[in-house]
Amino acid sequence: LLIFNKHQVLMQPQQCQPHSPPVKVAASILNSDLAELHSECNRMISAGSDFLHLDVMDGHFVPNLTFGHPVVQCLRPKLPGVLLEVHMMVSKPRQWVQPMASAGANQYTFHLEPFCQIGSTGGGSDSSSPVVGNVDTEACSECIRHIRENRMRVGLGISPDTPVHLVFPFVESVDQILVMTVHPGFGGQSFMSDMMPKVKSLRDRYATLDIEVDGGVTPDNVAQCASAGANVLVSGTALIKSPDPAAVVARLKSVYKS
Repeated sequence: LLIFNKHQVLMQPQQCQPHSPPVKVAASILNSDLAELHSECNRMISAGSDFLHLDVMDGHFVPNLTFGHPVVQCLRPKLPGVLLEVHMMVSKPRQWVQPMASAGANQYTFHLEPFCQIGSTGGGSDSSSPVVGNVDTEACSECIRHIRENRMRVGLGISPDTPVHLVFPFVESVDQILVMTVHPGFGGQSFMSDMMPKVKSLRDRYATLDIEVDGGVTPDNVAQCASAGANVLVSGTALIKSPDPAAVVARLKSVYKS
């Protein structure tokens, strides 16, 4: 008798592998012309983006401050049928669940780090890097339940300094795990290929889990994402600034067909 759960499938030898989850491209609209936000969103959907990714920053969890639920509320009636994922880079994720649900968000992706104890390395060549651990499992699980109660999909994200094993206890409770491939809240960063082992570790354990990568994803590095097992690709500048975003979407997805 095989025992399996929501995302994990334990296969016997010579059995067929389970189907991989579908490839999806999300347009991150933060770097779009915010004065033309509605038009920019429609342009990205017309180009073939599967959904829209809205970066919400509170000025605390990350230094930058962006838009909040009033913007989502304005966009919602103008984008019927479009899935809106809010990427909550905020220090108090639970606080904004109900406002975002009321505004019309479909997926609420929050970070694990606000529920972790974070300290310093205490020296060494990389002493500025934090040590992330000691997750408040009860508080994080309660936040997940609250999102479910507000009828949104649940995403859980980790920043580059966070060990991937810390999300394993929550995988069965969420719809998607986000692996950041840049440090959240800072623009102009390059894709961090050393995050790919995190993605592979997740895919090796969870065959059908939606695994999202966000940060510097372009047609030039998407093969690394595909090889590691990511199936949800967030692309910002590469899409928004392209004169032919439909071609960018096609290139991102073509890697998975080869």
